[in-house]
Amino acid sequence: MDLYNMIAGLTVGLLVGVTGVGGGSLMAPILILLLGVAPITAVGTDLWFAAITKSVGGFIHHRHRGTDGGPDFQIVRRLCAGSLPAAAVTLWLLARTDTQSIKGGLILHLLGAVLLLTAAATLVRPHMQRAALRFRAYSTVDLHRLQTPMTVVAGALLGVMVTLTSVGAGALGAVMLFGLYPLRLTTRKLVATDIVHAVPLTLVAGLGHLSLGNVNAPLLGGLLLGSIPGIIAGSLFASRASDRLLRPLLALVLVITGARLLV
Repeated sequence: MDLYNMIAGLTVGLLVGVTGVGGGSLMAPILILLLGVAPITAVGTDLWFAAITKSVGGFIHHRHRGTDGGPDFQIVRRLCAGSLPAAAVTLWLLARTDTQSIKGGLILHLLGAVLLLTAAATLVRPHMQRAALRFRAYSTVDLHRLQTPMTVVAGALLGVMVTLTSVGAGALGAVMLFGLYPLRLTTRKLVATDIVHAVPLTLVAGLGHLSLGNVNAPLLGGLLLGSIPGIIAGSLFASRASDRLLRPLLALVLVITGARLLV
């Protein structure tokens, strides 16, 4: 089983290194569908997997931020104002739900639905900024005044989704930020902001799942042993990979996996 865990981590690490997305979206389904891990344990373990890997990514982005590539900490604070309380409330509700069959069924169906949303977000992400800019140019609504409350609401939605499914902080978070801040965020800055926000969110959700006994430490160790070389290799290959080909392929995998979990 340890070898399979390392292979799973390696596979996801390669995909994340090449495409920049897909970590949480693929790890939880792999754990459930291929490795036979209980849904609630898969989510709790995947949250710690994401927290550790994204902590490293967030540190690198902060150290090598340049003039336009660092995280926007004001946006991170706004997102956390919604996501962290939402994660805490969701964990409290999970703790009060004692029946494992109810938890398992709920998480499977929610995970399938979020994977389908993530597939759509993966495809529209390159076009989202242009669409938001066109909307802003012709809209009579004062969108700047609404940015803060809408960002808090977006954070709350991400907090619930990530806590229940371990999915959503990447592709869905990026689409939300592109829509809310088309002028303020460059692509590099958006990626950095998205990653830095995911760190406290996955830590809070992960700690909650740990307290509920939903984290498999040996499984987590095996996944990390595979993912670290996978991310390095995928990052080296990324410059030679076609984003136009990889994004539709990743979206197709997410659609098939999401449909499989919903059936």
